Amino acid sequence: MSIILITGCSTGLGYATAEHLARAGHTVYATMRNPQRAPELSQLAQRDGLPITVLPMDVDSDDSVRQTVADVVAQAGQIDVLVNNAGIGPVGPVEERPLSEFAAIMQTNYFGTLRCIQAVLPGMRERRSGCIVNVSSVAGKVFSAYHSAYCASKAAVEALSECLAGEVAPFGIRVALVQPGVIDTPIIDKMGDALAHTNYPNQIRLVAYLRASRDNHAPALLVAEVIEAIITGKHTELRAPVGPDAAPLLGWRASLPDEHWIGVSFLDEDAWVAGMAEFGVNVRPYLNAVA
Repeated sequence: MSIILITGCSTGLGYATAEHLARAGHTVYATMRNPQRAPELSQLAQRDGLPITVLPMDVDSDDSVRQTVADVVAQAGQIDVLVNNAGIGPVGPVEERPLSEFAAIMQTNYFGTLRCIQAVLPGMRERRSGCIVNVSSVAGKVFSAYHSAYCASKAAVEALSECLAGEVAPFGIRVALVQPGVIDTPIIDKMGDALAHTNYPNQIRLVAYLRASRDNHAPALLVAEVIEAIITGKHTELRAPVGPDAAPLLGWRASLPDEHWIGVSFLDEDAWVAGMAEFGVNVRPYLNAVA
């Protein structure tokens, strides 16, 4: 069994992964920015006797990450697995979103991931063993209009991970990328509605698509199970698409010339709705609700 540090465990994928890995017998250190605001995981661990220790860690802070990693090593002796899950993802057009929002998303999704990797790597390298699992997204490969800040951050994680994998493999350290599609988690609610006053009205399509896909109810447990398969060596590839829409979306994007993909963004509404229906997503009710 492994000693596992997970980021972003207050809800969603991080919460599900912490619970699932603990029930499988691993020792889990589940981190979040403010545990006092999200006590549910601690309560679950206490109620069911799960090997989960909840710790505060802000992935945006060098000092916070260094201190928490040091605390875990002091308690457990080592960190066998790092799961970088913490992430944020508002939507909106490039022109109308503030630069500060782009910086904040990159700070958490990319630099937060990098910060945690740099904190655990010396110990893994010295022991010549370890596993780093970076939770990316289909959006790290499928770049949708009005999703630029999130897509850019996840594309950066994809590039970082592939480069890192080649660097650390000689030290017995494995790097893996998890690419969820649209999973039923609170992050989609946190994205917010399309802007009320905008020069880019088609952005409501992205919100409608995400909500319609979310309500197909692909559970966060799917991601947790894939992460467990990576940790235990059952899944050995660098990338692991997760969810019923993940592989189809990646395959669809890879099959289209760039110009055709860009053109999807400004199809007329009926054509766009029909195209989404081919993927089993009925966006019309959500499109009307968002509008």
